[in-house]
Amino acid sequence: MKQRYFKFGGVGLALTLTLALAGCNEGKADPKAEAPPPANVQADLDANNFKADHPEQFPLATAVEYKAAPSLNVTGVVQPDIARSVPVISVAAGRVVEVKARLGDTVKKGQLLLKVQSNDVAGAYQTYRKALNDELLARLNLQRQTILYDKGAVAKSALEQAEDVAKNAQADLDAAIEQLRTLGIDKDHPSGIVNIVAPISGIITDQQITNASGVQGLGSPNPFTISDLSYVWIICDVYENDLDAVRVGEFADIHLSAYPNQVLKGRIDNILPVLDPNIRTAKVRLEVANPGMMRVGMFVTATFYGKQTQTYAAVPAAAILHLHDREWVYAPLGNGHFKRMEVVTGKMLPNNMQAVVSGMKPGDQVVSNALALQNTVEQ
Repeated sequence: MKQRYFKFGGVGLALTLTLALAGCNEGKADPKAEAPPPANVQADLDANNFKADHPEQFPLATAVEYKAAPSLNVTGVVQPDIARSVPVISVAAGRVVEVKARLGDTVKKGQLLLKVQSNDVAGAYQTYRKALNDELLARLNLQRQTILYDKGAVAKSALEQAEDVAKNAQADLDAAIEQLRTLGIDKDHPSGIVNIVAPISGIITDQQITNASGVQGLGSPNPFTISDLSYVWIICDVYENDLDAVRVGEFADIHLSAYPNQVLKGRIDNILPVLDPNIRTAKVRLEVANPGMMRVGMFVTATFYGKQTQTYAAVPAAAILHLHDREWVYAPLGNGHFKRMEVVTGKMLPNNMQAVVSGMKPGDQVVSNALALQNTVEQ
């Protein structure tokens, strides 16, 4: 009985161990089932070389040929033409008693500018009166000597001496009259006031006198300076390396800083043969007809076109993408691929075209609407 019990007990224990081992095998994890799914890697988009999903939506434009001479822009200043600037002088020294014009006034030739009270008038009139008396006496003596010579009472030498004295007296009288005329005094109506008039028509660009101030005659400074501003000078500084674009006799465009929409033409009149040793520039002088808006001291920009003509590319303005202070175009590479290229643009041309100075050549194809393609790339 005991043997049968132990026999069945051993069988039960074996069965229990078998079931336990089977349960442990069923709960073990599968390594393949626990592995992560394969990664789907998407390549980062290169804005300079990429593929568009629908390239047919972006029409192309072909760069055309554009020939032009490179322009040279320099700054300049408006100055009066020295040959058209005339100082107003007073031959008589004295005190200013009245000023009839001021700085900036427009005056006409012969217009009264100021009055000067001068002692020079009294001295000149005294000289005139003495010369007049001497001439009268010499003329009477000549008449007397002529009568005596005709009667044989005097020698011919006495007559010749009288003639010489009369001629010298007349010369002294003419000089005294001319001196009064130079001072602006009428010999028949003398006055101690000298009238100073404008020698030319123009604008007073300099004034050195006021009421009650002194005038030193022909000594400097001059009371006024009158400038004819119908033509003015533009003085520009051109660097040594750019002098090949400037030639005497050619014309340049003048852009006024005060009137940016006005473009004037100026002729290159002179190129100073001496360079500034510090900044290596030469003074270039342009002569410009003044339409009335140019004033002395104005800043201008002069554009010269003396360089050799070069060939550039021109594309529609919409083909240029302005991004990060640079200019770009999109060029097709085929199979829907495009490449973004940096270019340097020039001035705007008619028909909404724009010149390209560097970065492409005539015949190259670009996307006609660069902004639309750029928006697609960013999306």
